[in-house]
Amino acid sequence: MNRENLNITFVFIGLVLLQVVILNNINFLGYINPFFYIVFIFYYPVKKIDGAFILLSFFLGLSIDFFSNSGGINAAATLFVAYIRIPVIKSVMGKIELEFSNFSFRKLQFNKTISIIAILTFIHHFIVFGLEYFKLNSFNLIVTKTFLTSIFTIILILISFILFSKKNAS
Repeated sequence: MNRENLNITFVFIGLVLLQVVILNNINFLGYINPFFYIVFIFYYPVKKIDGAFILLSFFLGLSIDFFSNSGGINAAATLFVAYIRIPVIKSVMGKIELEFSNFSFRKLQFNKTISIIAILTFIHHFIVFGLEYFKLNSFNLIVTKTFLTSIFTIILILISFILFSKKNAS
């Protein structure tokens, strides 16, 4: 097992533990429960076609569902967001072709990084809450929880990017 695979394994396990043990117990004002585990989608290396990434994302969501007793909603949302990650990156960057070997969130402009993270986070959370409540008369609750939880999750993800990013120039 090479170093990259070992790092991905530790990140995967660490995010599941962090989400299940700590973050699932946070519930501000009845609306805000951060889903920080989706940071895995942003940290995983961007490659053109990567079935392993799709499979790992599904298992990440399924692991969260298993420990949260949420019936597969996190697996569905995480799988969908992992699947649309490349098209969202391409559309935000305004490029038809993407140089996968050189792509890094650290190299992007800050506004593009925030845009990609925000789009994927809002989509993920909307799917989670849409599947959780699954009633048309709950639409206001779904939108409110999606918005508030997404803002909190985005802030946590940006803080993690700042804290754990490598120094650019030495």
